[in-house]
Amino acid sequence: MKIGILTQPLHSNYGGLLQNYALQQTLIRLGHVVETIDWEGGSGLRAMLYRMKVQVLHTLFPNRYPLLKYMPNDKEKSIIQRNTNHFINTYINHTEAMHSYEEFVKQASKGKYDAYVVGSDQCWRPCYNAFLPSMFLDFVQDKQVKRIAYAASFGTDKWEFTPQQTAVCVPLAKKFDMVSVREDSGVKLCKEHLGVDAVHVLDPTMLLTKEEYIQLIEKEKEPKSNGTLFNYILDPDAKKSAFIQKVAKAKGLKAFQVLPKCQAEIRTKEDVKERIEDCVFPGVTTWLRAFMDTEITIVDSFHGMVFSIIFNKPFWAIGNVSRGMSRFTSLLKMFHLEDRLLDADNLDDVDFSKPVDWTMVNGILEEKRRECKNLLLTNLNE
Repeated sequence: MKIGILTQPLHSNYGGLLQNYALQQTLIRLGHVVETIDWEGGSGLRAMLYRMKVQVLHTLFPNRYPLLKYMPNDKEKSIIQRNTNHFINTYINHTEAMHSYEEFVKQASKGKYDAYVVGSDQCWRPCYNAFLPSMFLDFVQDKQVKRIAYAASFGTDKWEFTPQQTAVCVPLAKKFDMVSVREDSGVKLCKEHLGVDAVHVLDPTMLLTKEEYIQLIEKEKEPKSNGTLFNYILDPDAKKSAFIQKVAKAKGLKAFQVLPKCQAEIRTKEDVKERIEDCVFPGVTTWLRAFMDTEITIVDSFHGMVFSIIFNKPFWAIGNVSRGMSRFTSLLKMFHLEDRLLDADNLDDVDFSKPVDWTMVNGILEEKRRECKNLLLTNLNE
């Protein structure tokens, strides 16, 4: 069976790239031919109008709609993303990037897919998606194909679709043969707003084992990390920095990051124009190697938590409200790790020595991994 995957654009988001890689690998090992239908999030008239819309919404609702940053031109992107592009082009089978609905329609005809899998990485969150109806397969129209949503994510427990978006997506969602979601809150959102039953599943990255990621690291001959306390902080501030240094001192560890010197979340147009080398993302396997080498992780990212769990590294997760807290609470609840979540405004009284019961965590992960693979296998083969 030939399967087309739809997810977020293939740019420089480590978790986003690895969830796509993991889903592809899982489907390939189930015996299918797989490619990702890529789409370009930052160019074209539709994308420009989308950015204007988000700018207005951010002004009105700053906590709900993140402000979109300066978008580098193609030449600048090729430099900034050279390491992540290596991973994409080496390990992810993908189409040329789509820029319009018409290109999605052409690819559906050209690709001759027997099935589509839509999934993960907030692909169903309007503020992160210029082609929201296409993530519900509007371009497939009435073709007789399998429609699967695997770990589709709204990123939040609030319904953020406009009435118009809801009206468009409801009939599309009802055409799916199976809907599964990444957050437990997504089950309720699907039922109440889309009128479909959904199953709560693992993020695709958790379908692969630690050993499989280590093989990837070794294949790229990734050198040892330069520290022992990996901090992956997407929204840095003084409180988080002070907490990281406090933990490092208390545990006798060396703090380190794997991010551009000029971090994407806070870089300016001037940064890109005047010091572009400082904006370059380290490689995907460099990021993975950090989890392999660290003794403790401190993160404010969903996939930072995921890979800490996969690699069995004690971690602290600092809540990130603007990026969607339901992603944090849902994952931690699944593994009974709610006590690893910290309030960003209250980082003073943390017991750094609190252990994690990895035997329990690994048992849950193995069981869920088996269930999720069987769910995919059954629904694709029906």
